Amino acid sequence: MKKRNQVMKRAVPLLLMTLLATIGLTACSPVGEYRRPEVRLPESYPGQTAAGKEMAAVPYRKFFADPDLLELIDSAVENNHDLLIAMKNIDYAGKTLDVAKLWFLPEVDLSATYDYSRGSRNSASALKGQARTSRNYTAQLNVSWEADIWAKLRNAKKAAVAEYLRSADVARAVRTTLVSNVAQGYWNLKMLDEQIDITKRNIALADTTLTMMRLQFDAGNVTSLAVDQQESQLLSAKATLPKLEASRTAQENALSILAGRMPGTPIRRSTGYAPFVMPDSLGAGVPLALLSNRPDVRAAEESLMEAHALTGVNKAMMYPSITITAQGGLNAIESSKWFSTPGSLFNALQGSLLQPIFQHGQLKAQYEQSKIKRDQAELTFRKTLLVAVGEVSNALAQVEKTGEQETFAKARVAALRKAAGNSRLLFNSGMATYLEVIAAESSLLQSELELADVQRSRLSAIADLYRAVGGGWRE
Repeated sequence: MKKRNQVMKRAVPLLLMTLLATIGLTACSPVGEYRRPEVRLPESYPGQTAAGKEMAAVPYRKFFADPDLLELIDSAVENNHDLLIAMKNIDYAGKTLDVAKLWFLPEVDLSATYDYSRGSRNSASALKGQARTSRNYTAQLNVSWEADIWAKLRNAKKAAVAEYLRSADVARAVRTTLVSNVAQGYWNLKMLDEQIDITKRNIALADTTLTMMRLQFDAGNVTSLAVDQQESQLLSAKATLPKLEASRTAQENALSILAGRMPGTPIRRSTGYAPFVMPDSLGAGVPLALLSNRPDVRAAEESLMEAHALTGVNKAMMYPSITITAQGGLNAIESSKWFSTPGSLFNALQGSLLQPIFQHGQLKAQYEQSKIKRDQAELTFRKTLLVAVGEVSNALAQVEKTGEQETFAKARVAALRKAAGNSRLLFNSGMATYLEVIAAESSLLQSELELADVQRSRLSAIADLYRAVGGGWRE
């Protein structure tokens, strides 16, 4: 009991010294707290009339109305392999964070050893008449704790937290892109369906016109050149069909892969384009909102936060460290007395102060490199934010201009349909030439194909705007 009290008396000054040093130096972090770099953002996007309610806050199930499209997006969010890989990265970063949370606790090791030695007959102990053999049984517990006086462990934990948050936002960025890509691919598939239907209708119409011209040729009303021209027009339309069908198959396979399905799986969809009406209350918001809405912008800032914390870790490596080590256990030279207490009990307590002096310049180089990494991360953050503002601005212009294109394209199709019908009536009455009929039908086919493409472009622009403002990752 007296020996134990003596040990405690020797340990108390050491513990008090460490405690006072920790309290006095905990605030002495070699780097300050992270602060977001000053960024100058415009109050609104170029050409934007009103910010409106942020569409980024609207879940995709409420933003898109087509049930077939929603079913496809749900499948992609659940089964897309790129997104699943990103989710695994979150799990990986979470394990690192779990370790970082325990860095403040002491390290504890438990060991048990048995030593046996037998000296020679001519050894000093043998010549003195002492025993030539010796045995030693030891079971001990080792505890080691480093005082976090320069915030090395705190900054390491901050870096682990930032990495975990970054991995989560990277996954969200993958999801926003995935939602947009599925919507664009779905609408592209419907455009190809529409173009194939238009081409088939025009093939049937061209075939009817060819039959009519052959009858006119038999009656001597037109030359063989008219028949040949119309037959060429029919073959041209037929040649377009396989190309469109091949593109449709490729798009179906691409959507199946995005949805995590085997290529060749049928994609359920309705016929024709359902009008997409975006409520007037919805808008792109303001550029400042990108800092919280765009996952890639958030991830870039979290990379900067991680780099800032690691700068503190590397700087602290150059400063003194205080470590307390305690040992205790059972030791005996006979197995029968190994666990006999208190006779077999032993303990030790040690405090150490370590100041790196010369490490071949590695510590300083690591610190300087970490500062460079931080500068790179800040530049990446600024660039990512600029790109995000540009993408939203481009998407807004694309939505507006494709809407205007669609209006003009619809009017053109209506006019050419009327012209094509009149040309056939005039031709039957002998008041129009076959060239006028062919030209009218050719123009109508081209305008209908262009209208389908413009409609697809407008819907794709809306999906891209939804992604650009940071929509698609919220539930």
